Amino acid sequence: MLHDTDLVSVQEVREKVEKAYTAWQTYKNFTQEQIDAVVEAVAAKGRAHARRLAEFAVRETGMGNVEDKYAKNMLCSDTLIRAIRSMKTVGVLREIPEQQITEVGVPQGVIAAICPTTNPTSTVFFKTIIALKAGNAIVLSPHPRAKECTCAAAALLAEAAEEAGAPAGIVQCASNSTLEGTQALMKHPKTGVILATGGSGMVRAAYSSGKPAFGVGPGNVPVLIDTSANLAQAVARVVSGKSFDFGTVCSSEQTVVAEGVLRERMLAEFRARKAYILNPQERAAVERTLFSSGTTVRADCVGKSPQTIAQLAGISVPADATILVAEIDGVGREHPLSAEKLSPVLALLFVDSFEAGLDACEAILKFGGLGHTCVIHAGDEAKVRRFGLRMPAFRVLVNTAAPQGSVGITTNVQPSMTLGCGAIAGNITSDNVGPQHLINIKRIAWAVRDADPAPVQPAALNIDKAALVAAVERYLAQRGVNVSGATLSAAVAAAIPAHAPAAAPIPRPPVHGSVASAAERFLAANKPEAAPVSAAPSCGCSIKPADPGTAAAPVPATIPAPKIEIVSFVCEADVREAIAKKKKIFIGPKTIVTPSAKDLAGPDEILVRAER
Repeated sequence: MLHDTDLVSVQEVREKVEKAYTAWQTYKNFTQEQIDAVVEAVAAKGRAHARRLAEFAVRETGMGNVEDKYAKNMLCSDTLIRAIRSMKTVGVLREIPEQQITEVGVPQGVIAAICPTTNPTSTVFFKTIIALKAGNAIVLSPHPRAKECTCAAAALLAEAAEEAGAPAGIVQCASNSTLEGTQALMKHPKTGVILATGGSGMVRAAYSSGKPAFGVGPGNVPVLIDTSANLAQAVARVVSGKSFDFGTVCSSEQTVVAEGVLRERMLAEFRARKAYILNPQERAAVERTLFSSGTTVRADCVGKSPQTIAQLAGISVPADATILVAEIDGVGREHPLSAEKLSPVLALLFVDSFEAGLDACEAILKFGGLGHTCVIHAGDEAKVRRFGLRMPAFRVLVNTAAPQGSVGITTNVQPSMTLGCGAIAGNITSDNVGPQHLINIKRIAWAVRDADPAPVQPAALNIDKAALVAAVERYLAQRGVNVSGATLSAAVAAAIPAHAPAAAPIPRPPVHGSVASAAERFLAANKPEAAPVSAAPSCGCSIKPADPGTAAAPVPATIPAPKIEIVSFVCEADVREAIAKKKKIFIGPKTIVTPSAKDLAGPDEILVRAER
């Protein structure tokens, strides 16, 4: 028999993963209708025991309050179910006829679910329901300080799943949870995906386990209350959010930022809602009490009531105080209350302008809350847009309490207890995680095009060859060359291709351009040798001999080239003069051309290379 706690935990995890994996071999073949029946039964069982489990969680952990834990249990067993009820997760998800693609949902296997001490039973509800909805099995690993309530919740949901037809073992929970056991769960060969909720160390361990993981970053939620906001309503919502379950939700408000002109009215609104405003000495006492080193929150302050925290700090507050409020002068390590506090303690920071408010909210997010959540209370839509576009957070809430808005109670974001913070926080997703994240999608794709399409035959050039022959005869006659029509027709046929090149269409030039091109090619290919005019040229062209009875001048064999002068140096001024006079500048191999002259001459082809 094993007695070492870690060894017992590791062995238990191995056994539970094997059981879950065996059950999944059957469950993964369930139809969508069968899966939905299981999920509905599990949710119904959760709703029936939501209050009892909320009481159990508060009693065991000493964190939060029953009413708000009950609300979170109902979020995950009622609101969540209504949001995902029609979601397809297995089998054919979607047909896309116009693309000839069929998408098929495929479960991922055994989900390793790490549960926190702050939201133990609601996390069991949430992770079990989305895992089962996606066709997966689940093994839950409780926080040691919330083991009993976590295991109790898991046992109820497992019972409901099996009663609805799911195979035995589809929901498992480790009863001897230790850090070593949790590590073994995350690294088990048959673990498919990890859902990690907890401290930053646990999330880092999940991402370094070698398994796909959904871990979420910490929240340090700034709240900007603009001058255009309904101030009374905004403060009421802030107090509602900050006091919710005594600040245990990671998306709880942490620092309110507002312009200084609102200060007196805002403090009055907070007092009207039974918020206790700390004086500078009380603020310092609370700071010392909340944080053990730097900005690490003491475990015995997490999720405690305002009265308990005040008592620990040695100060007295009214029995009906809803939250503790402290003014701060800046953001960062020198101002610990600008960090996440996991308790009903709220910081207030007053600034000079809306722009300064944006700067402060961004700084707060960068001080431990990147990617998570931020809030603005405003009536000016342009300011809301500016705030939303600038803030490095993926839940930008407007005119709502932060915890209730971020998890989908007061907004239409997907109901979730796992809020992704995106790549900027080292998370795999920025979404509110749901069943859709726990499936893979297979795509059946039909061929719709050939990889190497057949070459397109080029179109024939539309050239009237008879007209071209006549034009060439006139062109040659101007140069003193007489050629018979038959011979010229054959030469033109050879010089003009029947088709354009296949690589790219050839622009069709005017007829006179084609004539000149054909004639030049004809002359170049059939240049006569130096011989008496009466001699037949080698090309076979019939050049008529001079009539002895006439005094016609002999046809020269070649046209003499004009006399040119090759210059030895060309500068920019020379080129400008040539352009103005529309002349060419002849250069040879030894001609020196300045760079500026070469650049200026380029487009106009002023420089002509020649030989002496």
